[in-house]
Parts: sequence; C-alpha cells; structure tokens
Amino acid sequence: MTRPTIRDVATAAGVSVSTVNRVLAQSSSVRAATVKQVEDAAEQVGFYGLGTIRAQVLARKPKYRFGFLLLQSSRAFYRMLGEVLKSHAATIEDCDIAVSVSFADDLSPQAFSAKMLELGQTCDSVGVVAAVHPLVSQAVDTLRQRGIPVFALISQLSATGSVNYVGPDNWKAGRTAAWAIASICKAPGKIGILVGNHRYRCQEMNESGFRSYFRELAPEFTLLEPLSTFETSAVAEELTEKLLHDHSDLKGLFVAGGGVSGAMNALRTSGRATEIVTVAHQLMDNTRIGLLDGTLSIILNDPLDRLAHETLTGMIRACSAKPEMGAQTIVLPFEIYTRENI
Repeated sequence: MTRPTIRDVATAAGVSVSTVNRVLAQSSSVRAATVKQVEDAAEQVGFYGLGTIRAQVLARKPKYRFGFLLLQSSRAFYRMLGEVLKSHAATIEDCDIAVSVSFADDLSPQAFSAKMLELGQTCDSVGVVAAVHPLVSQAVDTLRQRGIPVFALISQLSATGSVNYVGPDNWKAGRTAAWAIASICKAPGKIGILVGNHRYRCQEMNESGFRSYFRELAPEFTLLEPLSTFETSAVAEELTEKLLHDHSDLKGLFVAGGGVSGAMNALRTSGRATEIVTVAHQLMDNTRIGLLDGTLSIILNDPLDRLAHETLTGMIRACSAKPEMGAQTIVLPFEIYTRENI
C-alpha cells in the first residue's frame, strides 16, 4: 500500500490541495474550522503529517488558566469537585484550558480573601465556594477591577446577581428537604436543623426555604433553632447527640451544611437512626452508605459533571466577552436520591 498523500487528505476533507498545503505551512489565512476539517481527514487516511496539523490546531486554540478555591481538602465532596473540574477541562475542544485547584483549610475571611487575590495573579478567571463577608466581597471587587471574572459555585455571593453564579436554587432545595421530611414522617414532632456557617448564602437559603414550607404546608411540626457545625464532623456529631438526648420526640433532621459524617455517626450510635427522617446534601461514598443502611432518607445532590461544564463554559464566555457583559447566573437542577434509586 502506498503512503497517503496530500491529495488523499484534500479529497477526504473536501478541500483543495492548496488548502492542505497552506494548513501544513501553518498559514493564518485558513479558517480554524477548515484546519479542523483537514485534521480529521488526515487522521482518517493515516496521513504522515498529522502531527504538524494537530500542532497548528492546538496553537490556534485560545488558552486560559482558571483557578478554583474550594473548601477544606479533608472534605470528600470538594476533592471530587476539584477532580471533575480538572478532568472536564480536557474535554473542551475549542480551548486549551489549564485548571488550578486550591483548598482553603483556613476558612477565616482574611486567609480566604488573600488566597483569592493570590489566584488572581496567575489566572484569567477565579471560581470559589465562599462565605459572604466584607473581606471576600472586597477581594471580588479587586479581581473584577483587574478584569478577572469571579464565579461563585454552589453558594451565591450576591443577592442581586452582580457576581457570576453556577449552582442550584438553594431555596427550592430547602423546600424539597422539608417536603420529604413532612411526607415521610408518620406523626408530627420536632425537626432539627444543622447548618455549617450562616455566612454561606446557600445554607441560609436552604434554611429559609425549609422553614417556609413548614409554615405554609406543615405547621403541625415544631422546627428547632438551627445549630452551627462550623463545617466540622466532630461538632456535628456532638450537636446531633444533644438533639437526640434533649428531644425524645425528634422526628426529622436536616443537615443543610458541613458535618454529615458526624451527624450519621451520632444517629447510628443512638440506635434511633431509622426512626429519624434525615435529609442531607451530596451523594458521596459515606452518604451512599447512609442511604443504604437507612441512616439517611433523602440526598439532594448537585451533579458535578454539569456543574463543571457550565462553570468552565461560563468562564470562557466571561473571558472572551466585552467588558460590559453582565454577570451570568446559571441555575442547575439538583438530583434527589433515596436507597431505591442509587
């Protein structure tokens, strides 16, 4: 068999020989779509110059570096999110994207805002899961003044929509959690609420939606005051133990923030796990086990692949758009899991 020629590539691509020659010469006069067409044809016929064509395709792609600052590295959900963001960047063919993921083990506003500004020194856009605080807001403003778009993931940073946001409608998530507990409980009683930190807007909206459902449709239940876990499992375990000890008529528990592992440990140790209707967030290895053994009743899950895709494509739009482009708000549907559909 003879080695495929330039004419073979031209025929397979439906273009002229001169066009293939210009592609091989890395001429800027050839449209990017035509270069990709020639690349596909060269791969199809096994053309020896495929590497040269691929190098030109890569050179023509816009290059971006996106930085992400997520919560503690000890939390499985944020490690999963970081990996999905990295892996999904490689699937976007139109751009060459490098993703840098950092974790904020120190959640103080001072440390968090400093890490945001540090990412802004090397990245074209910055994505964060952050608490609302004046220092964080100041960091957002500083980055935006430098022309670096900031994206809030999962938890909004602005009630006005002035900061880019990708994530669920957390008010609806709270109402869905309330519907689940009110529907599954066999009799009215007290409902406990665990939040991680009230400065996370997602958790505030979760609680607001949760309470609004009970006020409107299930007033026979008594909602206890929310307890803060400070995003740690140990505190969540201690608080859940106290709820179980102090309220023999506890019927439900909504874990609206961090610390679900600790809450599950306390429920299992008490022997009352299957008596309490418990709703939490994010399907992970530990929460999957919690569903299977009956410790958890419902999981509200944010699909990470969709979250990563919408975040990265939103960042591309923001970086390539004119300065007057407004903030993007991309609301994603959340998934509902029980032991019967995992």
